[in-house]
Amino acid sequence: MAGATIDHMISLTILIAALLVAMTTYNNMFATAVDYDRNRQVATKAADLMNTICLSPGNPTDWGETNASVLGFGLQDPRVGGYALSPYSIMRLNTASDDSQLVYYGGTDTYYNNISTNYGHAILTPIGDCVNYTTAAELLGINGTYGFSFDVTPTLDVKVSQVATEPLTLNVTVTGSGLPLSGATLKYHLFEIKQGDLTIVSYSNVTQTDWSGSADIEFSGIDYANPVYSFTVYVSLGGVNGVGYYINNTIDDDSFIVPLIEDFDLGKLILTHSWEISNPGEPAAVFYNADFFILTSDFQVQEYDLDCSGLLTFGVGFNSVPVQIPPSEVGLLVVSYKANNKVGNIIVPWGVGALGVSASFGGGIGSADYDFVATELRQVTINGISYRVKVSAWSLRG
Repeated sequence: MAGATIDHMISLTILIAALLVAMTTYNNMFATAVDYDRNRQVATKAADLMNTICLSPGNPTDWGETNASVLGFGLQDPRVGGYALSPYSIMRLNTASDDSQLVYYGGTDTYYNNISTNYGHAILTPIGDCVNYTTAAELLGINGTYGFSFDVTPTLDVKVSQVATEPLTLNVTVTGSGLPLSGATLKYHLFEIKQGDLTIVSYSNVTQTDWSGSADIEFSGIDYANPVYSFTVYVSLGGVNGVGYYINNTIDDDSFIVPLIEDFDLGKLILTHSWEISNPGEPAAVFYNADFFILTSDFQVQEYDLDCSGLLTFGVGFNSVPVQIPPSEVGLLVVSYKANNKVGNIIVPWGVGALGVSASFGGGIGSADYDFVATELRQVTINGISYRVKVSAWSLRG
């Protein structure tokens, strides 16, 4: 009888252990199923966000070219359709991750968002005209439920360097996914600054990269020691396009001229003295001259005379100079200037594709604290330039 009792207890113990193992396995399977379903929803949401951002122009459809309030969020270029993004809408995104990245100008009592990282070559947009992260999330219908970020970077890496003067010689090197691109067509434009009267003279031509993805470009007419110029090059190979640029000045410190966007509708900018914004070094009066170069669909440039030149002073109130450019034309604003007997120039894109500007939206929010982040990648164009878009999404509900 005692043996039967012991056998019964052993059997019961084994049964309970088996039930516990089964329940643990079931709970793990259930938790895995829940995680899978949640992650699948996040992945689906990432795909939905990519399609909404890239395949919808938003509402109104031309909000990137105006000062209008945004009622629906999307970055598609309504003139082109498909996976083509507006060169203007990205200019209206608040890409700053915190207030320290904003630029303040007391003359307008306004903070400006800097969409690029190069001081003096930036797109500075009034923060009040920008779409911030919270507004975008609300318009996308995900505020409080999903977090997201949007990154757009050029597909091709185009590097430009000066390798010689007398005559001026520049080297262009093109890579894609880390590999050199041989036989790529290069359409280039150099804007030389005449150091006597600040006249801007443009040179254009076409060449190709060699087997190493590189090309040396010589300007025989520029054969003095310290030329001042801006250089842009547009690269094409197999339907993929890229852009690179290089700027050379005789002024070592920051630019003395800072262009600020004033009105998208009218294409109005103002030129301000950098001392009024950041007080760099010893201030000096600045002579300036500005021209606008329209970028055509085949990457040629057409000069648009602004009749904009004069003297920009500082220190007595806030002095600025209005600049009127054609608002619906993608192009490059080139400003030459002279201060302390030295000459410089800056180049500002109207439309992010003109200089291959990268942008990151929502990057300051961050996804590092979340276990699962879904990512979608697409190839798009902006004003004919090839870009790679990455949309990341994560659940805020845990």
